[in-house]
Amino acid sequence: MGMEEIFAIENIDYIFRLVLSALCGFFIGLERERRLKNAGIRTHIIVAISSALMMIVSKYGFYDVLGHDSISVDASRIAAGVVTAIGFLGAGVIYVRKENTVGLTTAAGLWATVGIGIALGAGMYFLGIAATLLMLFIQLILHHLKLKSVVMISGQVTVNIGRDGKDIADIKKYFMDRDFSLKSAQVRRSEEGDLVFVCYIIFPKHMSLNEGIDIIEKVGDFRSLDINML
Repeated sequence: MGMEEIFAIENIDYIFRLVLSALCGFFIGLERERRLKNAGIRTHIIVAISSALMMIVSKYGFYDVLGHDSISVDASRIAAGVVTAIGFLGAGVIYVRKENTVGLTTAAGLWATVGIGIALGAGMYFLGIAATLLMLFIQLILHHLKLKSVVMISGQVTVNIGRDGKDIADIKKYFMDRDFSLKSAQVRRSEEGDLVFVCYIIFPKHMSLNEGIDIIEKVGDFRSLDINML
């Protein structure tokens, strides 16, 4: 391959598509990384570049065989495979933590980044950039609005109920009378041999964290509170 072929206009255009995909992936990943998500800048850049590369190969990588009558090429097949394959990476960032499913937005962002990479790899620059800006708008603006609205506070409460567990009904009633929602509950034995009641609760709307903690600390032989804020 001569230098003329390496620096051909189409090759420069292909590289431009990869660079533009990396740039879009960077901004999407930056927003995720600033929120301390597992999939950050590097992950989104790699996803964007790889999907753009595969789309370029899908569209232009088979020109040398198109002249044969027995060969036909479907440029959409690789793109369809890329969209399907990203599922394994998306599944890797989704996990369940104390009754809450975490990572759905990041997984959806990775899937959308694939779409952006495919669009840019196909030469649809305006569409890819517009999708990137729209994603950033959704992530930044709507997250900001969410913070201004009601924040759901939930937590796992641990209470010592002694040897006979007779206070469980009273504990449940205590929370329900104060508008807490109980999602799950279990009883287990502590290292000291006492029974421990563990329940997962959701704070009432518009109740502050400090107000909720003050109420929870008055529950029987209170042991611990593990808070989640969504």
